Amino acid sequence: MIVCAGRTEYFSFAHPIGVGLIEAAMNLTQMALFDKPEFLLFVGTAGSFGEHEIFDIIESRGASQIEHCFWKKGCYTPLDNVITSEGLNVSHETLINSSNYITTDPSLWPYFTKQGIHAENMEFFSLLQVAKEHNIPAGGIFIITNHCNKKAHEAYKTNLKEALQRLERYVREKFSL
Repeated sequence: MIVCAGRTEYFSFAHPIGVGLIEAAMNLTQMALFDKPEFLLFVGTAGSFGEHEIFDIIESRGASQIEHCFWKKGCYTPLDNVITSEGLNVSHETLINSSNYITTDPSLWPYFTKQGIHAENMEFFSLLQVAKEHNIPAGGIFIITNHCNKKAHEAYKTNLKEALQRLERYVREKFSL
């Protein structure tokens, strides 16, 4: 099953699951309970922590859920904050960080990239967590729409239409859709 966030990111071949960690987790859990897919593939946009350029396409089977305070030792979590999925034929080029907040401070980029986290997407960690709980192989394909800086939202809006077209072409070619 191919899924996407929805709202501003739709694909004809993907089921929308909602925006952010909570909506994605709730909707995917319902899907897994009532119509368990053989695999989950998330397609959507991501912001770059500097090592990927606008319109780069990256694939991943791993995500983190790390808030900025973690890097400054201003918080902790008793939960696992990195998850990977096995079994889906999607490469593991980079980890994707997920949060309900968009990073706008480039001074934080090195904290992420030092740990192999090169982009952020609001839903991916939830997808991998639900997939793990229900033993569903999972992965994600992302297109970079912005860098994680003060102009992140402006760049996202400017690049969204072309990004979605490029990502749709990529996914259709990769999976012969």
